[in-house]
Amino acid sequence: MGNMVSLKIDGKDVKVEEGLNLIEAAATAGVHIPNLCYIKGMKGIGACRLCVVEVEGGKAPVIACNTKVKEGMSVVTNTEKVKEIRKFVIDLILSMHPLDCMTCTKAGVCNLQQYAYDFEIKESSFTRKKFGYPTDESNPFIKRDPEYCVLCSRCVRVCKAQGTNVLEFSGRGVGAKVVTAQDKPLQESGCTFCGSCVDACPVNALLEADRWRKGREWEYDKVASVCLSCGNGCSISVSTKDGEVVKINSGVSDGAAEKYICAIGRYGFDSLNSETRLKTPLKRVSGELKETTWADALAIVADKLKGARNEAAFITSANILNEDAILLKKLAADVVKTKNYDSSVTLYSDYDAVKSGTANLEKADLFVLVGTAPDQWSRVLPALDAVIRKKVNESGAKLLVISSGEPRIASAATLTMRGDEVKSLEQLAQAVISKGVKAPKEMVEALAHVDPSDAAMAAADLFIAAKSPVILASPALYKAAANLSLIKEDAVSVPYEANAKGVVFMGLTSEGKKFRDILGSKTKVVYAIGEIPVDKRPETEFLVVQNSHLTDLAVKADIVLPSTPALESEGTIVDYLGRLKEVRRAVEPSGESKAHADIFVDLAEAMGASLKKVKDTDVKKALKTKAKTVFSPFKREKDLDIDTEKFTEDINRSAINGSRLLWLKETEEAVSV
Repeated sequence: MGNMVSLKIDGKDVKVEEGLNLIEAAATAGVHIPNLCYIKGMKGIGACRLCVVEVEGGKAPVIACNTKVKEGMSVVTNTEKVKEIRKFVIDLILSMHPLDCMTCTKAGVCNLQQYAYDFEIKESSFTRKKFGYPTDESNPFIKRDPEYCVLCSRCVRVCKAQGTNVLEFSGRGVGAKVVTAQDKPLQESGCTFCGSCVDACPVNALLEADRWRKGREWEYDKVASVCLSCGNGCSISVSTKDGEVVKINSGVSDGAAEKYICAIGRYGFDSLNSETRLKTPLKRVSGELKETTWADALAIVADKLKGARNEAAFITSANILNEDAILLKKLAADVVKTKNYDSSVTLYSDYDAVKSGTANLEKADLFVLVGTAPDQWSRVLPALDAVIRKKVNESGAKLLVISSGEPRIASAATLTMRGDEVKSLEQLAQAVISKGVKAPKEMVEALAHVDPSDAAMAAADLFIAAKSPVILASPALYKAAANLSLIKEDAVSVPYEANAKGVVFMGLTSEGKKFRDILGSKTKVVYAIGEIPVDKRPETEFLVVQNSHLTDLAVKADIVLPSTPALESEGTIVDYLGRLKEVRRAVEPSGESKAHADIFVDLAEAMGASLKKVKDTDVKKALKTKAKTVFSPFKREKDLDIDTEKFTEDINRSAINGSRLLWLKETEEAVSV
């Protein structure tokens, strides 16, 4: 915590951290200063002029969003003069705004509506103005209606802050308009359809395209949960009505750098009702998959597993829950009695690399990216890309990229070290040591032969100057990057699946064949769980696929068991930063689909055994195990031939099968061609 400042706000004594603006300071005292353009966590720009306050000794009211607190300052937020100015501002805005509050989708959560109510303004006293700007409804994700725009610039600023840079102002004054380059539709502008602009918009100018007549905000039940679509494991807020998901927004509080979700996390929920959704068990009869009962399907699988025992193998995605992982291991090891069980984590990492490391992105003043390439446009760890760019653009954080490739995020870097990552890490560490920074004796000896480059010396200056650096590495390079953490802070490996860390912590680590070995060798029974990046049938006598959708692999199965996707599931995950997050059920399971854990319990019973449901204490106990942190000479774990974009797409197939996201994929392919 920085230096503290004492001041008075509306007569209340307030003590806040130095550097806060008056809106933030007032909030700590429970005082709301009206505003339309201010976004918590971003610099105030004073565009709406609504947040004026009076400061004792001042000649005129000041704008609270860009006025910093000072020691001894006395602020009054509700004088008659201030109220008069605010009422004038709202009155003027309403003269250029549609007054259809009774049918407006944003009614109840519209900031302008609330302030009009507070100031008792039913109709503007100014001459009504209408600009006749056309509405952009050419995509199935975001509807843009400039007639509602209040020119607060929130959408433009969040788009710039996260580096997408799609939106900008055209024109000046009251006739200005938020546009894309050359005023093209969003799908031709480079927009990723993350919807951050929708979350930022205080009125009805930006809205989910399919929201019309799907209920008002006060009719929605809101559930805080987690998106499991990629390695970011983003927090989400799910709004439901009449048992259906209506919309999904970022679940992170305003002002946090992590307030972001991608198009898949925001719009992929329509896959819950897509044509490929599995709702009943299927079994192969005369070469075709036919519907059957749970009792029949489980009896067949149980019989096959009993006959196979250690010739059976289980493979799973790392997007299953902690509770699922614990029960899966018990099913495989204790009931089926096979050592062949593994997750897709081993396609890109070893177990220890995934386990290690924690970090706080909010406090980071330097990001060191090692061999990992988060990318909003290809949706590979898109939230991490957005978080880093926001911190660089808004908070002055630095970015050091160490890569043998050409990652797009390097465009935001303070410095990029190009070339072999391990050699670059060696040079960086040696450069830091050469500048007098203390390091373990083993490291000093191991690096004695290294001659740092000019780029390494410059990177060392960044690293030494940083108070809270965060080292983020691809799993294959984690142990090489972790050597830096022995000098300062910690290193984190960034896997490609939401619960990679949790699955490993829960002990789902094979003592027999690993994932690739199971796929590459003959096995009596292969049991595949979740959205795994496999579409060809393994060499096996019998294939079981347990998933929420009829994938290419499921089509080739002998038995298909319908499982619930994340929005219909309950449990926990451990995200890549080491945080335990709760996945909450937003809607009831569709058809006869069941949670993974329930299927494992029922299958064990069909085999004449018993599995107990997992408790919170079981998960917490598993989390107490830590990976060993020891010094090892700089080296690459191993080069894993994985196409991260394809892998990410493969584990998102269920969501992409939703009609809107399929449209987006086809549109992006057409534009790129």
